[in-house]
Amino acid sequence: MIRAKSPPGSRLPENVAAVAAPASLGIALLVFWEIVVRVRGIPPYVLPPPSLIGAALVRDWSLLSGSLWTTLSITLEALGLAVVFGLAFSVLFAQSRWMERAFFPYAVILQVTPIVAIAPLIIIWANNTLIALLFCAWLVAFFPILSNTTVGLNSADHNLLDLFALYGANRWQTLRYLRLPAALPYFLSGLRISGGLALIGAVVAEFVAGTGGTKSGLAFRILEAGNQLNIPRMFAALTLISLCGVAMFLCLTIVSHLALRHWHESAVQRES
Repeated sequence: MIRAKSPPGSRLPENVAAVAAPASLGIALLVFWEIVVRVRGIPPYVLPPPSLIGAALVRDWSLLSGSLWTTLSITLEALGLAVVFGLAFSVLFAQSRWMERAFFPYAVILQVTPIVAIAPLIIIWANNTLIALLFCAWLVAFFPILSNTTVGLNSADHNLLDLFALYGANRWQTLRYLRLPAALPYFLSGLRISGGLALIGAVVAEFVAGTGGTKSGLAFRILEAGNQLNIPRMFAALTLISLCGVAMFLCLTIVSHLALRHWHESAVQRES
């Protein structure tokens, strides 16, 4: 089926609409939130209006920015380790069916075990709190990359596998030129999921550890603000966590699109 190509400039209104629609809805919700809080006279220690949250974000930025960097650095380091170990074990599983059958169930066990339940043990066993936080974040980010990439490596076209075998390609040539390109969309999909999970794991571990001081993360700032009934600062820290997660997802989505846009159907824009 031949697709008719749309004019190059016709995509610009679509891109603007894709940004304007959620932005307009978000602004409308914030305005509604502000009006409801002020009209009903809700105290700031129960539910602060967005204006107070923004003011707290500006006023306490010097305090929150350091905590933001602490949480973000743990998240990015955990995500990097998840990529390295996830890819390594996925390749190992693809090369050895016995290894996949032996070890994959244990990866599933780690995934379904709530991080809240095992984080206290990890923090007790680890000699370094930052290492414990990093391990907790890595633990929840590891499985999506492992699972998705393993599926992708095993989803290479069987006809192409037979063709590679017919031309005498060895196992590593087949892996490099066929299995890895076929697994790339699956890996990038798992990466987008793991980015958010790494942030969640870091925040949950910080809640459990309750670490304070200059190297504390945003989770501790939320606990600290709650104990002081400084609810605007609590919401400001929560806003930073949410924005950080959204930014990570957008960045990973852009990376995925750039890697797949020229050849994979999932990233090719449909032209009408």
